[in-house]
Amino acid sequence: MRSPANEPLRVLVLCSGNSARSQMAEALLNRLGGGRVVAESAGTQPAARVHPLALGTLAEHGVPWSGHAPRGLDGLVGGDWDLVITVCDRAKESCPIFPGRPMRAHWGMPDPAEVVGDEATRRAAFRDAFGLLKRRVELLLALPLGTPERPALEAQVRAIGGQEVRARD
Repeated sequence: MRSPANEPLRVLVLCSGNSARSQMAEALLNRLGGGRVVAESAGTQPAARVHPLALGTLAEHGVPWSGHAPRGLDGLVGGDWDLVITVCDRAKESCPIFPGRPMRAHWGMPDPAEVVGDEATRRAAFRDAFGLLKRRVELLLALPLGTPERPALEAQVRAIGGQEVRARD
């Protein structure tokens, strides 16, 4: 694994549609990582577009989105990833094997794009997802990412997805 002193940690965030959770996680990792992390995202079955409420939620919290349209794994499987994070169970189940054996973690969470209801209910679902992702990213960034103790670090990164973490705005 790369040392943050030398190169940024390369993170790939996967979900099924690449329209909400993974896009928000990518933006948060790139913003909060302060150059220590370079993140990208993809979906196992990409949606037609990034969900407008995902983009609106990022803007509402001052997180710039310089992302991309939803995309699949083509061209990303052979990438030099240090960490692959799945944010939905479907992506976890169909996650391919990546060369170089990057660390893997599952940070499963509900898909806010699947929430039905009025506008306020749907916006709240995206704010909740954003808050959970933000807290998980903060916990990741608090870890000693350049440690040579990969098994211990991987266990800590995996544990982030299993914790009930409270969102902090």
